[in-house]
Amino acid sequence: MVSEVCNICPRNCNVDRSAKVGFCGMSSEIKVAKAYLHEWEEPCISGSRGSGTVFFTGCNLRCVFCQNYKISQGNFGVSVSPEKLADIFMNLEKAGAHNINLVSPTIYVPKIKESIIKARNNGLSIPIVYNSNAYENVESLKTLEGLIDIYLPDLKYYSDESALKYSKASHYFEYATKAILEMYRQVGNPVFDNDGIMKKGIIIRHLILPGKLDETKKILKWIKDNLSNEVYISLMGQYTPYYNANKYQELNKRISNREYEEAIEYFFEIGLENGFVQDDESASESFIPDFDLEGIL
Repeated sequence: MVSEVCNICPRNCNVDRSAKVGFCGMSSEIKVAKAYLHEWEEPCISGSRGSGTVFFTGCNLRCVFCQNYKISQGNFGVSVSPEKLADIFMNLEKAGAHNINLVSPTIYVPKIKESIIKARNNGLSIPIVYNSNAYENVESLKTLEGLIDIYLPDLKYYSDESALKYSKASHYFEYATKAILEMYRQVGNPVFDNDGIMKKGIIIRHLILPGKLDETKKILKWIKDNLSNEVYISLMGQYTPYYNANKYQELNKRISNREYEEAIEYFFEIGLENGFVQDDESASESFIPDFDLEGIL
């Protein structure tokens, strides 16, 4: 059950979400917008059959460039019970999903935990992926130990200035890096099956922002200095100025090919080994899901 007051994430709103909402704008009920087989995650996550992806409504960040703004800040979705969410997990496994991929789950951790346990007790056998913005409280993540097989955090910013300006997230890097260290403690180095599908481990995503290559390099250096070389990094060049990014001149453009190439060169220069890169087509709107309540109703 959700505690009387909510301090799940670093916002520490200290509000009773059964009576009022906190920064995330969500009540204590789980709210979801789509559940389907997603084919466009990293190859070891989507595989040949797709990742059983559940998109949760609401978010504890306010990213001005969010491509999923319809659900993260527009709050589109419907409420479901923990029992219903467990059924959704089971249906995705029956449809052939390689895993259950929880997108933006942070604000619902207590009830998602309940759903995972129910689904496991009903025979769910595929890995659980925790796909988050990394703005997490370590204490909340510890409650998930043993339930999450793969962590997929997005390490967004190095500087507090950028985090505050573009996502209204104070001390983002401090919280996110502590969270990632906890994630790694729980799941360790990657484990793959014979088909190259990840069964356990962590993939750290980083979306390169235009003009912020210095932050990208500092983030990569932190990963190199603090985690095993076996950890995978997804270095994303897909940035496109969605939502309110056009209000920020420095963000109202794509990253240049040179910026992306330099980031990749730095990745190898400092001795990182495992990662994923993207081609130009990844910036297409065709890769953004249509939030239509598929798999929910």
